[in-house]
Amino acid sequence: MAIKVTNKRAKTVNNRPNCLKITKRTQKVNLQNITVNGVKFKTSAREARTLKKCA
Repeated sequence: MAIKVTNKRAKTVNNRPNCLKITKRTQKVNLQNITVNGVKFKTSAREARTLKKCA
């Protein structure tokens, strides 16, 4: 099972359809499962990219 490493949370944003009625919705974090040195991590896509550059 992957270990969750990131501290990011879902953001609350406005939903704007064509009728311009504003309602709240959440944007979830783009979590990726990656493996570094045989250990599975669950991080955001940005953090996964940074870890791959450093490794």
